[in-house]
Amino acid sequence: MSLEQLYQQIILEHAKLRTGSGLTEAPVPAGASSGQSHQLNPVCGDEITVRVAVSDGKVAQLRWDGAGCSISMASASVLADLAEGMDVGSFTNVIDNFREVLRSRGKLAADPEILGDASAFEGVSKYAARVKCAMISWVAAEDALAQAVAPGTPAR
Repeated sequence: MSLEQLYQQIILEHAKLRTGSGLTEAPVPAGASSGQSHQLNPVCGDEITVRVAVSDGKVAQLRWDGAGCSISMASASVLADLAEGMDVGSFTNVIDNFREVLRSRGKLAADPEILGDASAFEGVSKYAARVKCAMISWVAAEDALAQAVAPGTPAR
């Protein structure tokens, strides 16, 4: 199996599995601060709401609900799988790295040591129209994280 086929398999599995999906079914952990962000991609119809809960400087929970293409749903699932348990600074760095890879138009290789399964979206960077699909949950998570770290920050 080639690396590209493996990456396609990861995306398909996460699109079905949807780790972290079920925002309304999972209460915020006791004592955690949280933020929530709703994002919409009007071009293709992807829509997602992400909630990030932070406790003791770590991402205690990332939950989401959304509808959209396989890339956007798989990306949200990978994000949830990756985020929980990370310290806030590391999580911010991972979001920045993911954004940099996706905006590179295929010129920057994803580092699996940093991005884990999110490396599977490296190929998406070659298709400008699909970058927003992969990024939508990450943008929402970044906004929600900022709210959780600085409670009272309004959602965008």
